[in-house]
This record gives sequence, structure tokens and C-alpha cells, in this order.
Amino acid sequence: MNLQVKGRNLVLPEATSKYAEEKIGRLGKYLADGSRCEVEIWTEKNPSISDNQVVEATIFTKGPVIRAREASPDVRASIDLVFEKLERQVKKYRHKLVSHQGPAKEAFAAEGFAVPAETEAVEEEPQLPRIVKTKQFMVKPMTPEEAALQLELVGHDFFVFTNSESNETAVVYRRRDGNYGLIEAQS
Repeated sequence: MNLQVKGRNLVLPEATSKYAEEKIGRLGKYLADGSRCEVEIWTEKNPSISDNQVVEATIFTKGPVIRAREASPDVRASIDLVFEKLERQVKKYRHKLVSHQGPAKEAFAAEGFAVPAETEAVEEEPQLPRIVKTKQFMVKPMTPEEAALQLELVGHDFFVFTNSESNETAVVYRRRDGNYGLIEAQS
């Protein structure tokens, strides 16, 4: 795996760079040789943010792009959190490849993941989420404000509707801060 560690608007200390390379480099055993990983480290300048040491890592494989971002008061802790998140995602995707296509070596190589050794046991992961209920409903044309009102009335976290202004399908959702977000489809 090709690994690149860089700092955004700061010069990384050698120890931090080396720690990130060692920690994130462990993911190489799960990835094929053609994979590339970029790790970017920066410090948030806002004094009101206590978790100001941010680490973002992106793994480029032939298949999916895997990304993780974590922040904490300590840069090493942020690196550890990103590593754990990436490892979980890579293992989950590898498990998905094995369960859907069998342990075919071609499937792993085609997706950019290292071929598991014949003697290596695949860890039992919890069963992947599945669709257990299907609903159908009429998608009515309305404004985003009307959709937000409907969202409140139904008590769900999101509401699908046709935007009467653009005639496109859109989604209104409740954000953690109590406000609403709007997702619009692009053609």
C-alpha cells in the first residue's frame, strides 16, 4: 500500500508522521499493493473547539473509496480513532466480498483488496443489515417548507417529496442541531 502523510497548514513533527505511518500502515495487510492511502492532519484554529486535532484518511482501492475522519484533543488519539474506523470499514467490505462472491481470489484482486491466505479464518462479523419492511406512499409536489411541516406532523427523521419549484425528488431531514436539511437530486 502506498501511504502518504501530510499536514494541512502545518509542518508535522517527525514523531507524529512516523506514528501515523506505522499505525495506518497496518491496514496494508488487508489491501492489495495497488492501493493508495492519504492521511491529512491539521489543527482547528477555533478556540471553542476542544477536539481540535483532526485526522482524515482516505484509502483509494480499485473498488470503493474508504474514508474516515476523527478529532480529539490529542493527535495520537485521533490517529488511533481513524485507524480503528478504517479497519472496521475494510474488514466489513472484505467480509461482504467473501459472503457475496465466495473466497474467489479474482474478486479480491479486482476490488483492490489483498487475497486472504487459505489458512486465515474470516472473523465472524455481525450479519449485515437487511430490508425488513417496505412502504409505498404518494410523493406529492410541495415546497421544502411544506415538507418540513409534514416531517413534524409524521414524527419521522426524514420526509421524501417532489419539490414543486424544481419538479425533482427531494428529501427534508432533521439535523442534530434541531434545524432541517434539504437533499435535492441532480439530473
